[in-house]
Amino acid sequence: MIHYFLGSYIVTIFGFICAYLWGEHVHHGTGLTCIFIAFVLAVLEVSLSFDNAVVNAMKLEHMSEKWRHRFITWGILIAVFGMRFLFPLLVVAIFAKLNILKVLDMALNDVHSYAHYLHLTHAPIVAFGGAFLLMLFMDYFTEEKKNVYWIKGLEHALQKLHKFRGICTIVTLCVLGLLMFEISPENRQNVFMSGVSGIITYLVIDGLAEWLEKRQEERARLCAETVKCSGLVGFLYLELIDASFSLDGVLGAFALSQDILIITIGLFIGAMFVRSLTIMLVEKKTLDQYLYLEHGAHWAIGTLAVLMFVSTFHEVPEVVTGLLGLAFILSAFISSLIHNKRIKNGVEK
Repeated sequence: MIHYFLGSYIVTIFGFICAYLWGEHVHHGTGLTCIFIAFVLAVLEVSLSFDNAVVNAMKLEHMSEKWRHRFITWGILIAVFGMRFLFPLLVVAIFAKLNILKVLDMALNDVHSYAHYLHLTHAPIVAFGGAFLLMLFMDYFTEEKKNVYWIKGLEHALQKLHKFRGICTIVTLCVLGLLMFEISPENRQNVFMSGVSGIITYLVIDGLAEWLEKRQEERARLCAETVKCSGLVGFLYLELIDASFSLDGVLGAFALSQDILIITIGLFIGAMFVRSLTIMLVEKKTLDQYLYLEHGAHWAIGTLAVLMFVSTFHEVPEVVTGLLGLAFILSAFISSLIHNKRIKNGVEK
């Protein structure tokens, strides 16, 4: 366990030192308060992203050791500085039609205005993430070759939908269409276009990954460039999944603090622990040992997608999202333990 989480512990210590120094720099005597806020944000990030770790582990099992290493190194930089720091700045700059340097200055020196602009962009952002994750949920449960079921009635019914071509896109578009009835007229176009962008992004990445997988099956020996490309697509696919998971958490973090640097530090620590957990799940073959963990993670994904859509017109507390996701994971874990026990008893008999 220490081996897998050593990097996370180091990042935590370094992050707390930075949070303390920044707090003392901004306002003398607030260093310890900043450490506490960063700690709470890290815990929330881990609790909200446990299902993300399971899904990432499922994808990483089919990637080379080199790309696994890049996921934990390059990926964490993209996840933290890209999604937790740069992405909110870009979103505010685009929607508010401001220069990104001016937005950065606003985030550091006028946090109330920055938080106001970010709040205005909340609905389009989570619509993109909700659409992407709903596509992922539907794609998993409508897979034709699936022969393992956890919630048998529902999962078997969902699998039958594979007969309808493009059913994942159709369902997601229908959900987006229904959502328009709840969205204010001035936000409908932005929300709808963001949702459609989420669908298109998923189709492009998933289609490219599937095409490369077929090429690997058709040719016994692939050239190095094709393998490299396959690893890159898988890497991008994981980063998009991670980004979709993090959207709600990044926006919700402003409920605890409006200091973008403290938010980045807290989410950085949490994201690092999620990455470490992912690598541990892969190398210990945890998903092979617990049959229903993947199912629980994808039910959590479907729930998160629905809650993200709901949050476009009604506030959803992050604690609700985290607890529901955790409930699915724990239920799937317990079901897996019961399944393993039954098999063991059957073998012993």
